[in-house]
Amino acid sequence: MLIAAFAAALLSQTPAVAGQDGPISTASGATETAAQVRLREALAYSNPLPRGAPTQDYPLVAWCDALVSGHVRLGETLTDRNAEDLEIMRLGRLEASDFRSALAAAGPRQTAATRTAAAQAAAAATARWTPLIAQPDEAARSQSFGLFFGLPGRCEHAARRIRANITTPPATLDEVGLRSEGVDPVQ
Repeated sequence: MLIAAFAAALLSQTPAVAGQDGPISTASGATETAAQVRLREALAYSNPLPRGAPTQDYPLVAWCDALVSGHVRLGETLTDRNAEDLEIMRLGRLEASDFRSALAAAGPRQTAATRTAAAQAAAAATARWTPLIAQPDEAARSQSFGLFFGLPGRCEHAARRIRANITTPPATLDEVGLRSEGVDPVQ
């Protein structure tokens, strides 16, 4: 996990502006190079998935969509939403939309078994949110909303891969030069 954070920091680093207070803008409008995407993908696929997450890309994207959509639905039940909550929900909707468009693009190429696995994964992820959304205590729902730490990084890469019909295995840490002499930086 430490190497993932370090690599992400290196990829987004920009020089500081002298005397600048507050956040430093890292968005330059430039697109990532293929090498940067490959590095981020290797890092994402090297980290273990949470318990219950599917390992195949198409079912994983369905699972990711259901998790982020459930989080947004939970947020929508809150009456005391602040600006940060609203922004988290806006970003969640965008992420879910991206996942659904990837699923739609890749759906016709999937086997019946893979589509069934995706539906089952989405149902399992949705079921995790059901009791929280039904919780009558708004403070408990608010706390649950605030405790969702997001999705595995693999979700965005799996969506990109299924959308583009990439069938080759993702790059490994060895292939991007992050593992040497038997040392695994992810451990």
